[in-house]
Amino acid sequence: MFITLEGPEGSGKSTVLTRMKDWLMEQGHGVVLTREPGGSRLGRTLRSILLDVSSKDLTGEAELFLYLADRAQHVSQIIRPALAEGMVVLCDRYADSTVVYQGYGRGLDTALLHRFNEVAVQGVWPDLTLLLDVSPEIGLKRAMSRNLSEGKCNAEGRFEAESLQFHHRIRDGYLAWAAVNRKRFVVVDASRNPDEVFIQARDAVQARLAQPAGA
Repeated sequence: MFITLEGPEGSGKSTVLTRMKDWLMEQGHGVVLTREPGGSRLGRTLRSILLDVSSKDLTGEAELFLYLADRAQHVSQIIRPALAEGMVVLCDRYADSTVVYQGYGRGLDTALLHRFNEVAVQGVWPDLTLLLDVSPEIGLKRAMSRNLSEGKCNAEGRFEAESLQFHHRIRDGYLAWAAVNRKRFVVVDASRNPDEVFIQARDAVQARLAQPAGA
């Protein structure tokens, strides 16, 4: 099974993913935990470009193709092989991020972005996508506090430095995209405390795991 977590900055994806991995392993599942950008060797190089504040001059189109390159390599080297081995793959961001950030956020054509994603993912789409929804005001406060505590304000702060209006477009875009893809998406209220957020996410995964294959 392939499960992705999406959400704006500071939505708590990393925390949920770590707990989800532990829970799934307790249930007897083999788990691969990965992320975009940065899941492959190439991705780690691209991550250092895409998230660094010094890359603020990247055009929307250049940003797009760097993310697509990361995704194509990630699918080929990490995700597809793990799924072939019967592992549960947990991924922090995936193709939906491109539609939302470069589409709703940057203003690029969402239908075109979806077609580009089709090429990059090579038919590998998530079985379940959890959208951790939180207001930009709450999320940005969390994200900036995290980056400050981890010393990553410059290395991974490029999106946090965007305007509040940009982050509102991202949240609205995620909710709109989830509504279009409601069979795959489950929206989780990420404004609640970490335990409550994890329980919502865990219950959604448990329900999907209980469904017959192909349902």
